[in-house]
Amino acid sequence: MKVEAAFIFVAPKTDRTVHKCDIDTEILNLHVVGVGSYAEGVEVARELVENGVKVIELCAGFGNEGVAMITRAVHGKAKVGAVKFDCHPGLDFKSGDELFA
Repeated sequence: MKVEAAFIFVAPKTDRTVHKCDIDTEILNLHVVGVGSYAEGVEVARELVENGVKVIELCAGFGNEGVAMITRAVHGKAKVGAVKFDCHPGLDFKSGDELFA
């Protein structure tokens, strides 16, 4: 049985309808989606879970508040993990909480 998983990244000027792809391997279906805000990340996470995703990994752009928002949004229907930087090098060394919360 394949694992249905997702990786969500957050960055300014990101369009979830454009900045996405699916990677299908023998053991994993990985859905990669970019979002422009934490609120959009919540929407995408809920949609992914409704479509069978059981594991969500968040990029380091999601600060502590962003990870908490996604975790609450999926209500235990998916496991949520996160890559962590206290200050993300791709976001001018700021936390996503400072930019997107």
